[in-house]
Amino acid sequence: MNNGSPLSSGPTRRRMLALALAGTALPTLMPRLSHASQNTVVVSNWGGDWNDRTVRFVEKPLLEDKGFNVVRDLGMEPERKAKLLSEKRIRRASSDLIHVNSSDAFELKQQGVIADLDLTRIPNYADVVEELKAPYFVPWLYSGVVIIYNKDKVSEPPKSYADLWDPKWAGRIGLTNQLYFNYMMMAGLVAKGDMTSVDDGKPLLEKLVSDSQPKLYAAHQQLQAGLANGEVDIAINYKARGLQWAKDGLSLGIQYPDEGAIAVTFGACLTEFGPNRDAGYSYLDAMLDPTAMAGLAEASLYAPANPKASISDETRALVDFTPEQRSKMRFLDYAYVAENTATWLEWWNKSFAG
Repeated sequence: MNNGSPLSSGPTRRRMLALALAGTALPTLMPRLSHASQNTVVVSNWGGDWNDRTVRFVEKPLLEDKGFNVVRDLGMEPERKAKLLSEKRIRRASSDLIHVNSSDAFELKQQGVIADLDLTRIPNYADVVEELKAPYFVPWLYSGVVIIYNKDKVSEPPKSYADLWDPKWAGRIGLTNQLYFNYMMMAGLVAKGDMTSVDDGKPLLEKLVSDSQPKLYAAHQQLQAGLANGEVDIAINYKARGLQWAKDGLSLGIQYPDEGAIAVTFGACLTEFGPNRDAGYSYLDAMLDPTAMAGLAEASLYAPANPKASISDETRALVDFTPEQRSKMRFLDYAYVAENTATWLEWWNKSFAG
């Protein structure tokens, strides 16, 4: 599944997810990497600006500069998940860690390809926000799906997800395929008031397509361009992305939806069959280093999972959520998502993105 991966490229999501669920080998992916020493750690991660920040704030200063050899296996999460699943039958993973969102982490744990964590080996984990913790997942950064709008063109933005169906926003809304199942849960939330009513929300999405004709973009970067060139005035995306785009010079405002923002958490897991577990634990603890998290929060504008991150009060107020907003955040039912993702993606591609 995709909870809005940081970038998009490569094979179609439908094909890759089907391969992931089937555990099919992917001969076109990066060849199996050899692990030269116990200080080598192979990291499966997204590319683009996401990887650039990972290298800058974590991998170089806290690992490579201290003698670790970090090997990067970069790509979209469907192909990376499929690769990990295909390696299960030989009980040897080509990566030691995999960067995923919390929903994908749950799915991969169900599939038996990521490991339960020995938290005594991750000292910084003790400081993580309690709501984000899982025994197999190191949360890193989090945000929420909000309403982002052009302040120069929208004087009174939608106050809720439900307001997006108002006819006055027809032709002005931008969406991205990367957040497809967030939008499906959003529609279910509007239809029935909960996050497990996706089927009830599908007619609402069909109505949105027919009546409002939102513009659909392949990835975050394309949606940003759509806001910049005036193709759309409103985007439904992560708060962090809206803040990044505003930092890049766009005149944007952020509206927290009345229903409560759909939460997204990014982090990493140890692979069950990766050979360099010691190096993997060193990597996971480095991810939660307060100084590293401060740099990441300043650069990415995601809220840090470790509240001890040494960021300014001004930055914390900007990237994080108020106590009231956190109390209303909508966290996923991971079992429900894992059970239904394949059919949701098929429906999305046929009925919405088709």
